[in-house]
Amino acid sequence: MIAKFSIKLMQANREITALFTLIDDPDEEVYTTVSEKIVAYGKSIIPNLEHLWETTLNDSIQERIEMIIHRLHFTDQTNELIEWRDSAYQDLLLGALIVSKFLDPEVNSTPVLQEIEKIRKNVWLELNNFLTPLEQANVLSSILYHYYHLKGVELSYENADDFSIQKVVSAKKGNERSNAIVYQVLCELLDINAKIINIPKLSIIAFFHSDYDPTTQIGHPQEFIHFYIDSTNGQAFSHKDIEGYFKKIGQEPKAAYFKPCSHKKIIQQLLLETAKCFALPNNDYKQKELVYLSSLLDE
Repeated sequence: MIAKFSIKLMQANREITALFTLIDDPDEEVYTTVSEKIVAYGKSIIPNLEHLWETTLNDSIQERIEMIIHRLHFTDQTNELIEWRDSAYQDLLLGALIVSKFLDPEVNSTPVLQEIEKIRKNVWLELNNFLTPLEQANVLSSILYHYYHLKGVELSYENADDFSIQKVVSAKKGNERSNAIVYQVLCELLDINAKIINIPKLSIIAFFHSDYDPTTQIGHPQEFIHFYIDSTNGQAFSHKDIEGYFKKIGQEPKAAYFKPCSHKKIIQQLLLETAKCFALPNNDYKQKELVYLSSLLDE
């Protein structure tokens, strides 16, 4: 049995070596076939490719190696997203971390989970059963934005890192999309019924009545909302503020805008927003990949 395994391993190593020698083939058809066979080996072959990159002086060959490594990571991230989508409970933080891994495959989830748990514990120590929803929001916002120093930056598509939960948690800086996810994740860990809603051109969190369940409750969702939170700074908005916003943009406040977004919808929107950061021709393949990933979450 060991002898057979050794023979197979030697054959595989010879095939990999042969494939690597063909990476620089000028025939695009040959290169396409070679790259597909390399990708079929899975991400375990990445260290071999990285060693080849380090020992190669030709820029065009290095670019090809980089693209193959990217394809390997993308395949892995696609499978991870499908597994997340098909899981019984689509954990919001883990879904956001898959997007972070697209931007940086070397992302380590553990420090992010540990930091979120540290914030959760700090907030939990300040909460009690006698606080009103607004007082709960004040405690959470105070710790997150003032003690923890999370900052909100203007929504821009020039810096993809602003959409990365890993970067937001480590640098304490994010846009309204990523900050809103951090806020909702903490609310879920603290059993606070606050959710991101789908108001046009805004990413805000609605504090719902504690017993509100969108799958069973009948009526306009807004009737079950106490108030709203701006994810960029933790500021509270009233119903009157939201009504004024809809008048300003000239739209009717439809019921669908006030319904909590599902975790799949939140991650799908995060993928589509992140895709807008890669509009330049040299990066448009990443935009197409992110749009494809978002399509896997269609409801």
